Amino acid sequence: MVGVGAGQQSRVDCVKLAGRKVETWYLRQHPKVRALPFKEGVKRQDRINARVRYIEGDMAPTELAQWRENFTGEVPPLTLSEKQEFLSTLDGVSLASDAFFPFRDSLDCAAPKGVKYVVAAGGSVGDPEVIKAANEYGMTMAFSGVRLFHH
Repeated sequence: MVGVGAGQQSRVDCVKLAGRKVETWYLRQHPKVRALPFKEGVKRQDRINARVRYIEGDMAPTELAQWRENFTGEVPPLTLSEKQEFLSTLDGVSLASDAFFPFRDSLDCAAPKGVKYVVAAGGSVGDPEVIKAANEYGMTMAFSGVRLFHH
């Protein structure tokens, strides 16, 4: 499991949050990220944090100066187009929900993240619309019949 979107008030925000986590995890495999020239002695967790910040790329000047201390030389930026090109190869992702999807919007949000397999409790009056969306995106969808989320 690489992306969890728990604790949000909105089911779509859960999918978006999990999707961002999946993208960050996947981008950690990008050749430019894997080739970062770390100085010897930079600890494992510091390397992970530096890679994530490199992927996010939104560092303030003070943070950027501190971040650069991890490397033996200059680090070229990971551009938006490089990220998008690499993310376009993300495929075969699974999405699971502890409840049902009452509307198709969660699948609309998940499709660009490479989601091909969906498991949800089922039992919503919106199931036909959600099934239609899954079919449109070529997703395999299964209903577990078990709802773990109650409110």
